[in-house]
Amino acid sequence: MANRYLLFILFLLAGCQDVETQPPAQKKTELPEFHAETTLVSESSWPRHIRSQGSLFPDEEATLGIKVEGRVAEVNVDLGDLVKANEPLVTIYQEDFKLFVQQADAQLKQARAAVGLEPDAPLEKLQPTNSPPVREQRSLWDEAIANRKRADDLLANNAIVLAEYEQIASAEKVAAARYDAAINNVKEKIASILVQQTMLDLARENLQNTILKAPFDAVVLEKMVAPGSYVKVGDPMIKVIRVDKLRYRGNVPERLSQSLAAGQTVQLEIDSLDHPYTTQITRISPLLDQASRSLTFEAIINNQDRKLRAGLFAEANVVIEPDAKAVTIPASAVLRFAGNEKVWLVQGNVVSEKVIVLGEQREDLIRVQEGLSPGDRILLQGLSGQPGKLIEGPPPDKSETPPTTTAETQP
Repeated sequence: MANRYLLFILFLLAGCQDVETQPPAQKKTELPEFHAETTLVSESSWPRHIRSQGSLFPDEEATLGIKVEGRVAEVNVDLGDLVKANEPLVTIYQEDFKLFVQQADAQLKQARAAVGLEPDAPLEKLQPTNSPPVREQRSLWDEAIANRKRADDLLANNAIVLAEYEQIASAEKVAAARYDAAINNVKEKIASILVQQTMLDLARENLQNTILKAPFDAVVLEKMVAPGSYVKVGDPMIKVIRVDKLRYRGNVPERLSQSLAAGQTVQLEIDSLDHPYTTQITRISPLLDQASRSLTFEAIINNQDRKLRAGLFAEANVVIEPDAKAVTIPASAVLRFAGNEKVWLVQGNVVSEKVIVLGEQREDLIRVQEGLSPGDRILLQGLSGQPGKLIEGPPPDKSETPPTTTAETQP
């Protein structure tokens, strides 16, 4: 009986080995078809920029002080006032300075009268030999010369003693010396006239300096005195700035400092302006800042209408390679998910995902650093893509339905 069961089990096992197990047939997956617009990856003009941040500074800034000492009589300006060049700002009490002018003028007239010079006559016309004191001494010298000549004739004829002759000759020498002294005295007085003229000019200048004037067209930034204040020479009184031109002052890191050059185009983005302001680099610092390891540059902004204020923050794009190019794609073609940036790449009519590396975006274009080459075809709208087969063109308008036909009724 046991043998029969064993034979039966062996028979069943043999039968199971003869049965061939067939794997289930796998169905072939068909890719879905969809409509979408495509675009070609291209190489576009992409000037190379350096990004910088900075502020607007006044073209000129000056803290004004007076050149004379005195008490403030008038202050004609205040914070924010627009002033023109040479416009009076502050006036010092003037009465004392007017008296100094009168005193110097009187002393000058006295010195001129001492040499017989008319009040309106130029000093250059005065010759020392023509002055009254010199002419007087010249007459006395001429008389002494004539006396000596007569004495010479008398001495030759023994009509005069030698002692008397020597006395006459000595008188002639004294007259000559007095004549030379008169000329020197006149020259000294001419020099004194020049000194008195200088003193008068200085007194007049001090009188003019009692009025503090604007050095250029400017705006008053700060008023530091009031009427009645006593000020000394050089004390700060008014601070003014020139804002018809502003200076953008920005910095670039050390690694980019060699790329800067005067004349490069600068596009400034200022919150107060609706569009970027285009200017050029005018000045570059010769020395890097040792603390920040950055290089400072300047660009001039025309501000004749004074719409911009000094101190505003601005961002700058400095164009260092205007002819540079880059591989670009439309921003709408990019699909961002989980930190990755992708596009839908079209090869033939098959659409698949492609991971790429992007750079800077400018308006509606983005620079592609890795992953695509010029001539590659991608979907124009990344959000509408999916793996599948592409049917070129926009999807059909589902709102348009075909007309329906009504079956004819049979009588």
